[in-house]
Amino acid sequence: MTGIRELTVGVLGGTGAQGRGLALRWAKAGLEVVIGSRGAERAEAAAEEVRAATGGRVSGADNEGCAARADLVLVAVPWDGHADLLASLRSALEGKVVVDCVNPLGFDKQGPYALPVPEGSAAQQAAALLPGSRVTAAFHHVSAVTLADLSVESVEEDVLVLGDDREATDLVRELADTVPGFRGVYGGRLRNAHQVEAFTANLIAVNRRYKTHAGLRITGV
Repeated sequence: MTGIRELTVGVLGGTGAQGRGLALRWAKAGLEVVIGSRGAERAEAAAEEVRAATGGRVSGADNEGCAARADLVLVAVPWDGHADLLASLRSALEGKVVVDCVNPLGFDKQGPYALPVPEGSAAQQAAALLPGSRVTAAFHHVSAVTLADLSVESVEEDVLVLGDDREATDLVRELADTVPGFRGVYGGRLRNAHQVEAFTANLIAVNRRYKTHAGLRITGV
């Protein structure tokens, strides 16, 4: 498979905090990035901000244009719009590596909690909706606040990468490794994505209690 630096990375939901933060870091690392949003003008405005901050190769498009132009696509959209968006982009995402980082969470007075997903997880829902794509799951636990703060030069966190396609998970681990401090670590088959997505609720609770932006480190690897 072609190396990550020869590919264009698309970010569906790139105007949201998580998507924009990852686009910012990948652009700073020298990757070519396309930011996607429901509206092309909003996407281009976000791309302009990222270009100004990084001097990188960043453009904006509507979500369909982003999916069509990119070789590898990150899904960073709100959970309530996840299924409808991916179903509408099935053709545009055919044959491409898709990285799902969506966390199906609810919030109430007691804090965040994992939502049930009929397919098992957001990533498994993506795989069901995109049978012709190479679906992986990654980047669930990285703080959007930390990503946006370029004064933090090295983001010392591990990124769990899950999937059933070895070449695809290796490529996504390589994508993680482009960000200084990140380390892509294989985290199992896609059927194990539920507990990775759900753990985000625990991490949010940690961050609220200790007023920090904690991430994950895997020891012994």
